Amino acid sequence: MSAFIRCPGLHPANDAGSAPTGYDSRTQPFRLQGRESIVRSFLAALFLLSTLNAAFAAEVRLSVAASMTDAARQLVAAFEKRTKDVDVLANFAASGALARQIARGAPADIFISADPRWMHHLDDLGEMAPGKVRPLARNSLVFVGRKGLPVDILPDIVRLERIALGSPQSVPAGRYAVQSLKNAGLHQRVREKLVMAKDVRQALVYAERGAADGAFVYRTDARLARRSGVLFEVPGDLHDEVLYPVALTAAGAEKPAARAFYEFLATDGAGTILQKHGFSLPTESAPGGSP
Repeated sequence: MSAFIRCPGLHPANDAGSAPTGYDSRTQPFRLQGRESIVRSFLAALFLLSTLNAAFAAEVRLSVAASMTDAARQLVAAFEKRTKDVDVLANFAASGALARQIARGAPADIFISADPRWMHHLDDLGEMAPGKVRPLARNSLVFVGRKGLPVDILPDIVRLERIALGSPQSVPAGRYAVQSLKNAGLHQRVREKLVMAKDVRQALVYAERGAADGAFVYRTDARLARRSGVLFEVPGDLHDEVLYPVALTAAGAEKPAARAFYEFLATDGAGTILQKHGFSLPTESAPGGSP
């Protein structure tokens, strides 16, 4: 039995070997070629359209301190909602780690640091666009631990066994914590008890999971705690001001989309989002502290 099904009018020959009814050998090939040409043209147009859309969808590469993760995500969502054909790609890590990445050539259009020193470092290297470094937000340093822990002020932490903080070499919150301990005359007494974390969020996790008795974190991070709470705020006069600067990189200054996002960060809408996540604006008092 034949495995082929004959379709009258479509097969090039009928059972008798002659041309099927309605088949014109002079015009049928041209009709088929014409249809194929139309299909090819249509597919080519679709490909060209998709290519143009990809070309016009600008990308903005954002490097942000880990402690601003949640606020930055909402800022990006708000910007993309009001700005068509722009994709903002965010990279979150410790400020020092991000600064080293940028210095080594990692693509970045905008940098938000939790420590002005890393911003100044990149500015000195010529990585930042001239005149495009400005303050974005402020924060405060607190100590978190499980509720009921007999710790009310900074000197009380000498009673604890394990104290978590971000590595001061790359994590600004860790640097502020060590600075506070030294200025309070406590660093040598707790030095062997310090547990280093890769960033401030990991320090909070250590306190949350019991891997440490408590942790130095920002007040904005403490809002995420579920099993621990703020035991005390570290006096602001013991450490440098917790200021978050933002800047356009030299590469970002050449991109209209990056400049647009940089300008968006200065709007009232962006300020409202930052305040919602516990940050204060540069003209305000630090959260939980004094001006």
